[in-house]
Amino acid sequence: MKFPIGIQTFEKIVKEGYAYVDKTAFVYQLVTSGSSYCFLSRPRRFGKSLLITTLESYFSGKKDLFKGLAIEKLEKDWTEYPVLHLDLNTGAYNTEDGLKNQLNDTLCEWEQIYGSKPSENELQLRFKGIIQRAYEKTGKRVVVLIDEYDKPLISTFDNPYLQNLYRAQLKAFYSVLKTMDGCIKFALLTGVTKFSKVSIFSDLNNLKDISMDDRYFLLCGMTCEEIASTFDEEVGKMSEKHGISKEECYAKLKQMYDGYHFTKNSEGIYNPFSVVNALDKKEFENYWFETGTPTMLVQVMKACSFNFNDLEGSQITSDLLGSIDAMDETPLPLLYQTGYLTIEGYDKEFNEYSLNFPNKEVKSGFVNFLARFYRQKGAGSEFRITEFVKDLRTGKIDRFMERMQAFFSGNDYRIAGDMELYFQNAVFILMKLIGFYVEAEKATSSGRADLQFKTADNIYIIEIKLNGTAEEAIQQIKEKKYAEPYKLDSRKKTLIGVNFSTEKRTIDNWVIEEAKELI
Repeated sequence: MKFPIGIQTFEKIVKEGYAYVDKTAFVYQLVTSGSSYCFLSRPRRFGKSLLITTLESYFSGKKDLFKGLAIEKLEKDWTEYPVLHLDLNTGAYNTEDGLKNQLNDTLCEWEQIYGSKPSENELQLRFKGIIQRAYEKTGKRVVVLIDEYDKPLISTFDNPYLQNLYRAQLKAFYSVLKTMDGCIKFALLTGVTKFSKVSIFSDLNNLKDISMDDRYFLLCGMTCEEIASTFDEEVGKMSEKHGISKEECYAKLKQMYDGYHFTKNSEGIYNPFSVVNALDKKEFENYWFETGTPTMLVQVMKACSFNFNDLEGSQITSDLLGSIDAMDETPLPLLYQTGYLTIEGYDKEFNEYSLNFPNKEVKSGFVNFLARFYRQKGAGSEFRITEFVKDLRTGKIDRFMERMQAFFSGNDYRIAGDMELYFQNAVFILMKLIGFYVEAEKATSSGRADLQFKTADNIYIIEIKLNGTAEEAIQQIKEKKYAEPYKLDSRKKTLIGVNFSTEKRTIDNWVIEEAKELI
């Protein structure tokens, strides 16, 4: 089987015999829905570009490309329309002329086909003229497909000057879609996030956001059923390589790459990029996370003084979830739209969504990335965490605490805005990293200690005080009977009281006791 890794052009996939998960029934549903202007937000590497090129082939009337696919039986006319496909994903947006150069290059290609006028001396005027002449020349209304409409804005997130400049340029350029409505048959814009202050959302009243529409949640991504119908043989080969059953292989793929939800009650969606790469290499690795570094996300969380404990089970209203413009208050919309968090539940009464990590790939990748900002400089996080785990498994708890002390020492608390938040976030990261190897729990109420780690032979119950004493922490474990749930557990139970000093910016002492009796 030929896997379409890095291939985003529908025509190339079909002509060169690459594997393809048939999405054409949803494409037909979209283009015949009656909505002329649509917007779809999905994380990177989720199939947006493939969707755009599929629509390009469909509206170009290339019927032969769709033989054997669902749309072949649905579409009867196969009319050819003039298609204007703008891809903003490849531009270099680090100079004042970056966006202008990218738009100019595409406009020049279109002008070779549809001509130009001397008076069209601005980008938006050229765009308007091209649409007008394409309509007049062909007698057919124009299809406009814009891939990654927001890439220039995301790329300049840390450069306010360029971002404001690009916002103004895009506002003028996209406003043409409204003024030329009579010449446009259909338009789809895709992107990662929704910049509501850009004119397509504030001025184009009939732009339909289908990002959280139940009817279109399968436009991008894969379901378990789609994987089974297209790649079942490859899943079998993968299971043989790892010496597991096919059912176990499907379960592992689900654990690693499933779990995305873009509507209230939808089934889980798999990340297509990760699935295809995993089946090609026959390895369960972190593929999606390695294709991009979310440095911008850390900057946003720092600016918001965000507590990492709020990453899991966080609550957010629907009006905030769909827009990036609330970013000054919370990074949750950006984390959701970029794919690091996904919908876990919905509270109808308050119109609130709960968010969580979609799967193991995203969670482990994101936590390991965060750890780079907290771990001691010069130490590899994976090696250090492995040593933590070995100490827990072998009962070398003093050595474990020394490593924990070193983890906090010498780091810059300003990454979190203040010392207390730095401490809370560092504990979250440490717990999650260790939790990838041993069973770990975090406190959710006053009835559980700050940290709990469970290995085959040991249970560790850790209470951490901030500017208190380790003795106070141990006493709290005893008074609140944190070890009580494990009374009948035969494993050795160890109580650890820890104090973190904001003055010293690290753990300054700890007390270790064996829980010999549980009252």
